[in-house]
Amino acid sequence: MSKKAVLVVISGPAGTGKGTVVKELVRRGAAEISISATTRVPRGQEQNGVEYHFLTKEKFERMIGEDGFLEYAEYCGNYYGSPKAPVDKWLSEGKNVILEIEVEGYQKVKAKRPDCIGIFIMPPSMEELENRLRGRNTETEEQIQKRLSRAAEEIPLAELYNYVVVNDSVQDCADKIEYIFKSETDN
Repeated sequence: MSKKAVLVVISGPAGTGKGTVVKELVRRGAAEISISATTRVPRGQEQNGVEYHFLTKEKFERMIGEDGFLEYAEYCGNYYGSPKAPVDKWLSEGKNVILEIEVEGYQKVKAKRPDCIGIFIMPPSMEELENRLRGRNTETEEQIQKRLSRAAEEIPLAELYNYVVVNDSVQDCADKIEYIFKSETDN
């Protein structure tokens, strides 16, 4: 019999370091990361099966009809979703699985899989969040202000999650999340 594994949804405002923490957890072998599917075209050096599974609109809609997603949404004319099959496969093999998705996606997954664990990653402060967003040097001032405004809307939604973890440092945050995995799978 495989060991108990957990489906974990990780959310949090842009700039909190979610992606970096998730990469660290995968590097440690603590979990698999679910790769989202989308109907948008690849950007730059993006590769199918690495950043996203790039699907045609027809294939995506067929998967919707076959209940092939844990959650999906349409955004700016493209679909985005979390395919169910790889998640179910990893869980059956006793591997923890992480979905790194928005709050709305978490609520959809929680409705389908009430046993999933929600972890909301919080910035140490709004000032630090702003510093991180500016430090990325990837967005205009207008985009930074939009992200900060969105963060102010998202942070109160942390109460919907099972756990809230502050990302002071990537290593400490990953340690705390690994501890959550352990406590959830030892029950």
